[in-house]
Amino acid sequence: MRLIMMGPPGAGKGTQAKFVADHFKIPAISTGDIFRANVSQGTELGLKAKQYMDAGDYVPDEVTNLMVRNRIDEADAVSGFLLDGYPRTLSQVEELDGMIKFTGHELDAVVVLTVDQDEIVQRLLQRAKVEGRADDTEDVIRKRQELYVEQTEPLIEVYRGRGILIELNGMGEVSEVTQRIFDALDEIPQS
Repeated sequence: MRLIMMGPPGAGKGTQAKFVADHFKIPAISTGDIFRANVSQGTELGLKAKQYMDAGDYVPDEVTNLMVRNRIDEADAVSGFLLDGYPRTLSQVEELDGMIKFTGHELDAVVVLTVDQDEIVQRLLQRAKVEGRADDTEDVIRKRQELYVEQTEPLIEVYRGRGILIELNGMGEVSEVTQRIFDALDEIPQS
């Protein structure tokens, strides 16, 4: 199974990605985790990424694409993977298409968790309080929400046009959302 998990910041993508990956026995691949691993290992790509991350900038597509390509080429991803945080741009969609086509497979599904924005803001403010994240103010959170809508909307439309988009209500108890995802994905034939 080759999946993408999408949704606005605070929708529970990371939490759900772990459950879905365990269910299908595939690795959950987060670009944030890939960046941190490459930086901590001091790889050439990690050093490049760190320059942008330290400046508070997005890591350029060419660096991100190489990191993702390297990660999905690892042995544990041969039978599938779940991507969280990638792709984020239309050019990354094209790059991912090439990576997957090279393996002789296809992308099986894109799961988008839909959530109420005000509920998400409250969730993230609570998380910021619990985890001591002083930079997660309401203004910053709402700005991230706007960026997500602005940058991700075109990707959602691309996958909707391909007939592989699954939009699910991301509100409710974690276990309820997990079950909704399982129910939807268990109907999808794997490439």
